[in-house]
Amino acid sequence: MLAALAGPGARLRPDQEEAVAGLLAPGARVLVVQATGWGKSAVYWVAAAVLRSRGLGPALVVSPLLSLMRDQVAAARRAGLVAQTLNSANRDEWDLVEAELAADRVDVLLVSPERLANPVFGRRVLDRLTGRLGLLVIDEAHAVSDWGHDFRPDYRRVADVLRHLNPQTPVLATTATANARVTTDVAAQLGPSTLVQRGPLARSSLDLAVIGGLDPLARYAWIVEHLPALPGSGIVYTLTVADAERLTAAITARHGEALPVAAYTGSLDGGLRERLEDDLRGNRLKALVATSALGMGYDKPDLGFVVHVGAPPSPVSYYQQVGRAGRAIDRALVALLPAAADDRVWEYFATATLPVPAEVDRLLAALPGPGEPAASGPALEAETGLRRTKVELLLKQLAVAEVVDRDVDGWRTTGRPWHYDAEHYAAILATRRREADLMRQYVAGRSCLMALLQTALDDPSAAPCGRCSVCRGELLPGWSAAPAPATVEAVRRVLRERSHTLEPRKMWPGGAFGARGRIPADLGVEPGRVLVHADAPEWQAALTGSLAGADPAVPAEPELLAAAVAALVSWRPHWPQRPGAIVAFDAARVGQVAAQVAEHLGAVGRLPVQRWTWTGTPPSREASSADQAAAWRDIVQADPPPATDADSVLLVVDASASGWAITLAGAALRRAGARVVLPLLVHRPL
Repeated sequence: MLAALAGPGARLRPDQEEAVAGLLAPGARVLVVQATGWGKSAVYWVAAAVLRSRGLGPALVVSPLLSLMRDQVAAARRAGLVAQTLNSANRDEWDLVEAELAADRVDVLLVSPERLANPVFGRRVLDRLTGRLGLLVIDEAHAVSDWGHDFRPDYRRVADVLRHLNPQTPVLATTATANARVTTDVAAQLGPSTLVQRGPLARSSLDLAVIGGLDPLARYAWIVEHLPALPGSGIVYTLTVADAERLTAAITARHGEALPVAAYTGSLDGGLRERLEDDLRGNRLKALVATSALGMGYDKPDLGFVVHVGAPPSPVSYYQQVGRAGRAIDRALVALLPAAADDRVWEYFATATLPVPAEVDRLLAALPGPGEPAASGPALEAETGLRRTKVELLLKQLAVAEVVDRDVDGWRTTGRPWHYDAEHYAAILATRRREADLMRQYVAGRSCLMALLQTALDDPSAAPCGRCSVCRGELLPGWSAAPAPATVEAVRRVLRERSHTLEPRKMWPGGAFGARGRIPADLGVEPGRVLVHADAPEWQAALTGSLAGADPAVPAEPELLAAAVAALVSWRPHWPQRPGAIVAFDAARVGQVAAQVAEHLGAVGRLPVQRWTWTGTPPSREASSADQAAAWRDIVQADPPPATDADSVLLVVDASASGWAITLAGAALRRAGARVVLPLLVHRPL
């Protein structure tokens, strides 16, 4: 088995043997905290094989990511185990997998924590396995603890499995990123007799460096210049989807097929993500430019580099991501290019998952009680006015506290009261802010970078590594502290020339809006274009100038007007009909931007331009989707669009995050007689 996993002659090390031996005792509880690449998966595959050979049931492995599950399934099969998974990407196989489980022909079943929390899964699968499991494995177990850097409420549902387990079933929890407090918390959840095995966390194969002082475009340009010289293939991490897509475009424009890269984000479908992972693993790509969607567990032992554009919110999460590199090679390069805006991102992450009492009270007031018909997530969004993502997060947190329960029909309260533990949440927030302070120390290079990461994980063996940019007192040979100005300008031009498609909304939101279902074809708008997407660094002058909206007298930048013309030129072949008029709609009341862009386009295209004035109050960006749609419906009904005889109208909107202003304004124009509405959105903020 070990030869299949790790090569000819492979044997368990003494510390791995200790973990396996601990799991072979009935009712064992083992928590392994070891560095990435130590071989935690070998422990549970060997333990699962031994327990199966003794006639026990299958192992259930709780694993957080599809990419991690795919790697684990492949590793288990190499070890001679029959491994299956049930996840959102293989629904067509569920019946077959469940039949194989019922016939006891599966050695290992891998599921996500979200699957554990699903009542259908519980009824169809877990109930059948109750009392039969030979081993429960909780991978990336730091996510069980709300003190952890990547706490996921669904992971707490593992406790439900523990309660229903045969008390003789062994349990293994593994992680590479747990400090002392998280380790203590996870061990307490497993049980008082938990065996905790902690090892040194230093990674001797990693050469760490920080390249600071670069603005967003310069960071892109630095990667464009240095990527060809980075060893092997690797990962470039970004904090946002928009950054991943922009940086991929910049690299491709400079290097093309000579240095193939691809963007990897959670918005891609599972099949494409799997193909991209395989392409990187097979060295058909130089790099994946990825968000944290490519994180825990991606297994490419010879990954040669990891570069971060912007810093994660804690050194623990940073250690987890850079741990993908250098697992089976002597040297891998790791670089962090911090951003001035990182502090704002860290504060958002520190507070975003903490419950706000007023919001919880609104949600609980909208929930049906025990025995009443359950409420769906969309219904609760409409009833409370909270965003769907907020509703879903709060429901998961309340489920952990057993205040709400979920069945196949939806959610209801259990009758158990909810108590806001202000002291507990204040302590969590303080912990996250301390981690952000440690990340600031890392960025500032105040001490050995590897030792600082180890210290953040309470590793007592932390010591200067002698290899990082702080210990060396310089960057790695061949690395510059800044890119050439010409590269920065080339990146700026490439990004300004990119075309961003604005996909129209297809469905009414229901709830407060009062209508649901598909938007009728005679009220819809065409796919449009976006000039400035999110916090686009190539448009920094406009984002701090005319698009900031602080001074309505600030004129739209000439480059922005030129980009609007260029967008229409590239868009024109896709028009069902050339516009006969332009309507400017100040949805966000950002100065005079909509009017100025419309006037410029009107002058270039010799088209009449009209400004749509309105007097209502725009909805809050924090309002639910249904509330935003309802507000815009009321606005355009109170102040209808200006009259126009044109069959096709170019609708220029200054800014909109949700798209409801465009959808409702477009519907109003269609009702007024326009057969085609072509939306041009100047700025789409996050």
